Amino acid sequence: MPKVFLKTYGCQMNERDSEQVAQMLVARGYELTAVADDADVVLLNTCSVRDMAEQKALGKMGLLGRLQKKRPHTVYGFLGCMAQSRGESLLSEVPHLDLVVGTQKFHKVADHVDAILRRKMAHDTAMDDLRFSIVDTDEEAGSQETIRDHATVPASAFVSIMQGCNMRCTFCIVPDTRGAERSRRIGSIVGEVRELVERGCKEVTLLGQIVNLFGRHEFPKIGEKSPFVQLLEAVHEVEGLERLRFTSPHPIGFREDLVNCFGRLPKLAEHVHLPLQSGSDRLLKAMHRGYTAEKFRSLVAKLRANCPDIAITTDIIVGFPGETDEDYAATRALTDEIGFDNAFVFRYSPRKDTPAATMEVQLPEEVKEERNQDLLSVVNRHAQQKLRDLVGRTVEILCTGPSRHNDARLTGRTRGNKIVVFEGPPDLAGELVEVDVADTSGFTLYGANPRLAARHAFAANTGHE
Repeated sequence: MPKVFLKTYGCQMNERDSEQVAQMLVARGYELTAVADDADVVLLNTCSVRDMAEQKALGKMGLLGRLQKKRPHTVYGFLGCMAQSRGESLLSEVPHLDLVVGTQKFHKVADHVDAILRRKMAHDTAMDDLRFSIVDTDEEAGSQETIRDHATVPASAFVSIMQGCNMRCTFCIVPDTRGAERSRRIGSIVGEVRELVERGCKEVTLLGQIVNLFGRHEFPKIGEKSPFVQLLEAVHEVEGLERLRFTSPHPIGFREDLVNCFGRLPKLAEHVHLPLQSGSDRLLKAMHRGYTAEKFRSLVAKLRANCPDIAITTDIIVGFPGETDEDYAATRALTDEIGFDNAFVFRYSPRKDTPAATMEVQLPEEVKEERNQDLLSVVNRHAQQKLRDLVGRTVEILCTGPSRHNDARLTGRTRGNKIVVFEGPPDLAGELVEVDVADTSGFTLYGANPRLAARHAFAANTGHE
């Protein structure tokens, strides 16, 4: 049985795509492995949002190439956004690379892996004609369909509802790597969610490049409800579903109908990842973001008015071309004022063929790094305070299994998407559990449920765990 090592870089869309590839390969008799040295197939699913992500993937593939001498039959492939962006050039840059598959061709990966591995195992010397680069963005039937028949359904699952982006933010390469917006039909999405729930899934996260613009070109509004709100309502009605999430939205897609969902749809988790990018109106305009700092501030206020316990996380770019001290100060002040539950802070990274890459006044890396560290200090101060505010409270978590750092403990996430580690029997994986938060360290909450702890201790002492 051939073994596959599959590593994912980047966003939840990439995670979903990797899940798809893994399931297709398992269905054909491949076995997944976490050890690259044992793999017959090495696949890296890549990200192009920042240069660092590309360099990590290239560096990893370079290191993995050392396995060639020991396992000359191993198939090496790049998938995803960097594959889409760089295309066939990767085959010349990385001599041992066999396969480059772009973002709309994940459903063909298994076919190509089979063909290449079969030839290599047969010691076929005519391999040059079997090195593939498939990177066009024309969507084919099956590229958005989810295959789960041969996979164990987790307690929490991603469901892709759309692909692509039309927004053309000046710093972003996604429209080129993922193509134009296109949405699935509501009935198809609901059917997938229903099947997941029937097989034990408790929580789904709806995925899209700009998820709250779902269906705006394909489906009509009904009354004052956008297609995305219609979808949320339809998924919310799936019997047995406990939690509903979505990511990542754009502030311009948050109309009143969507804001109000957080006050009237009980299954909709109290968490929004709402990218800010900058607190400077001048830079927001240069980024083509379509809103001002005041509009963003107003949106946050509306969300908190509808759902006081809502957790709000964000993305922020520092060092965008031409960012002055005053621009950065505006970003820092707005970040401090809003008090996000957490944030991903990125140093601006020029991306090929984007308008921002050719803008004047590209900032030095040391300035970007200084602002990055300074803003992180603001973000972390608020994030850790949000966690301290939960100490002494009882929270509902969805248990996802053993803790990554201590398999004697369990872990899960609150409705506000905060990590909780606690003690309990392993059969709680996939269950909703009430946990008393006792402490916090770093970005993790630690809790206990006296009833569960007693049950766990009894099981351990009697050997019935």
